Amino acid sequence: MFEDFSSGYYLGRLYVQPHDDERVVMRRDQHEHINRQLYTTGEGVERLDNPLVMKVDQHHLAVEGADDVPERTLVLPRSVLDDTGIRNPPKLKEVLLAKADRAAQMLRYQDCHPGVGT
Repeated sequence: MFEDFSSGYYLGRLYVQPHDDERVVMRRDQHEHINRQLYTTGEGVERLDNPLVMKVDQHHLAVEGADDVPERTLVLPRSVLDDTGIRNPPKLKEVLLAKADRAAQMLRYQDCHPGVGT
């Protein structure tokens, strides 16, 4: 789903669509798979529900897992989607996924948080 892109990001393509919630979500099993594959270290017991940090246009977003989300889909609050320039969603879009160290840094310094980030 994601491939190496730069020293700080992976590149992927997901369908992007709106919803009325303020959380940014993707399908729970895919969220956990990405966490396991790209964010865990393999040392000890690690959480698979930590937020993934994705960049859509200029927004860094903390992405959570949720049920009832279509496969390969990122669901954004309408306020964020309106600011992306995406028209007629759902739309297949390139998104960046922050690598583990970059994501931890962004979450630690609150450059990114659940809902809207910059």
